[in-house]
Amino acid sequence: MPLKPEVRKLPGGLRLIVSRDDTAPVVAICLWIRVGSRDDPSGKTGLAHLFEHLMFQGSTHVPANGHTAAIEDGGGFTNASTGFERTTFYSVVPVGMLDLVLWLEADRLGGMLDALTPESLDNQRSVVLNERRERYDNVPYGTGWERLLAQSFPPGHPFRDLPAGRPEDLATVTEDDCGAFFRRHYRPDRALLGVVGDVDPDTVAKLVERHFGHLPPHLPELPAEPWPTAPRPPAEPRRRLTERAPGPALMGAYQLPPHGEAAGEAADLAVTLLGGMSSRGLHHRLVRTDQLAHRARSSVMPLYAAPSLCRLDVRALPGADLALVEKAVDEETERLVDRGVTVRALKGAQAQLRRDWLDRLAHPGSRAEELCAQEAYFGNAAGIDDRLERLAALTVDEVRSAAATHLAPGNRAVLTYEPDADGAAG
Repeated sequence: MPLKPEVRKLPGGLRLIVSRDDTAPVVAICLWIRVGSRDDPSGKTGLAHLFEHLMFQGSTHVPANGHTAAIEDGGGFTNASTGFERTTFYSVVPVGMLDLVLWLEADRLGGMLDALTPESLDNQRSVVLNERRERYDNVPYGTGWERLLAQSFPPGHPFRDLPAGRPEDLATVTEDDCGAFFRRHYRPDRALLGVVGDVDPDTVAKLVERHFGHLPPHLPELPAEPWPTAPRPPAEPRRRLTERAPGPALMGAYQLPPHGEAAGEAADLAVTLLGGMSSRGLHHRLVRTDQLAHRARSSVMPLYAAPSLCRLDVRALPGADLALVEKAVDEETERLVDRGVTVRALKGAQAQLRRDWLDRLAHPGSRAEELCAQEAYFGNAAGIDDRLERLAALTVDEVRSAAATHLAPGNRAVLTYEPDADGAAG
């Protein structure tokens, strides 16, 4: 069923997107800020992600952690995430809590700096550094994707670093850095508010006007990034690591067209086919047939203002020859281009992406996020209803061409892991 979102713009620049859904007495609210790790100042990687955490540490009228407590006490759920191009704060609550959540969001968008203290900064700095250790630094292959980003993009490129940031940069963040970052990016003309649920759009608009209408934009619109968005050869095509790990691994990053372009949709289907449906693809070849690996995956990391990336992740069996693994990957890519993109295979890939998309839209929280994304990147929230039609319209020739162009060996950065002399990790 079409979502038919309604979009309104407040005088301060905030854009409101409302999609009515009366299937359950809940409402999802997504505050989308057009700031991510690409906006981290030079030498301050991780600041956007740190700021996501600081936004829960109180505001003008709300104590530290009071935002989360108020929502959870009412039976709701709230969280946030930081990507390369956006930071989102989202809540799913009973409909009767809508007014409260809008007030909470407006209070921190307008007054987060009122609650910033040296203690809250140090506390959240410790939290994000510990997150980094748990997710990346202290797990096998954990820094692989971080290294591949640096291999894919040249020095100075805004997408070269993970949102998690570098520990040495996070250690130097000051209150003044936070104040400048907030005033530059956390303002209504760089924000979108998605509301999905059993609500009346006119009623929502009045509530948003009441709570957000007094917030003015702080600065002129920021200039667009000057970096090219078309795929380019990787800055560092190959890197080999020898370190303590359970076994050898081959990881790669292929540059694809930006997400949302027709060429990007075709590339997404090609990656889906390469990853394998049921009896074809990397998993079937490397895990089941050649028995060189216990895991072989490919997936797309969508980017809008830079080339999207196809992530290749092959965890080889102990003692496996990575040269044979890479040869098999290239042979599967060649097979895909030569004869793997058939009408039947394409329909299967389209069905898989259709299922994934509908699963995402089925949840009001992720639907609110997608509506904000469509409006933020394309200025057309209603475009959320068109994606499945675009996918269904792609042809065998378009997908085959995308595979030949973007999944070629010369278009990828490769990172290999070899276990060190101490043996496999315990």
